[in-house]
Amino acid sequence: MTFTNNNRHVQVIQSTFDAEFNDTLFQQFLAAELLDSVKKTHFFNGRFENLYLSDQHAPLLLDLKTDARAYASQIIGRPVRKMGCWFNAMPKGSETTLHSHDDDDEVLSGVYYIRAPQGSGKLIIHTPEGKITHTPQAGQWVFFSPQIPHEVSEHLADDLRLSVAFNFS
Repeated sequence: MTFTNNNRHVQVIQSTFDAEFNDTLFQQFLAAELLDSVKKTHFFNGRFENLYLSDQHAPLLLDLKTDARAYASQIIGRPVRKMGCWFNAMPKGSETTLHSHDDDDEVLSGVYYIRAPQGSGKLIIHTPEGKITHTPQAGQWVFFSPQIPHEVSEHLADDLRLSVAFNFS
């Protein structure tokens, strides 16, 4: 499914990663999230929205980054020069406030869903034509323009919603 709005693209892609990959990456996240060596930023409403695990913390992150780089290069039509990523863990009651990712030289943003239980917060993308509301699914990629404001609605499930966000330049 592809949405196009004034040359800003939102693209949803089902990955080739299986449930075992996502479960293992989830376990790697849980084993590392509370370590002092994990950088945490964006403290809002009682939680850090951005957790920066290294490849040593979560070895499967290397495979995810390879996939991300390949998809992003295809979408932007050239090799990705720079890529950054962070985990976003949402316990019940969490939400992510409206923001965009156009701080530096970003040309594409994306998110990969590791866990998205029923009742997960929805990705809401604000385009000039209106809102696009996306229900996340584990194993799914969503790519969009970094200039597009977006947010995540309240996570209502008891189980953790876990994703990895990306910026590409």
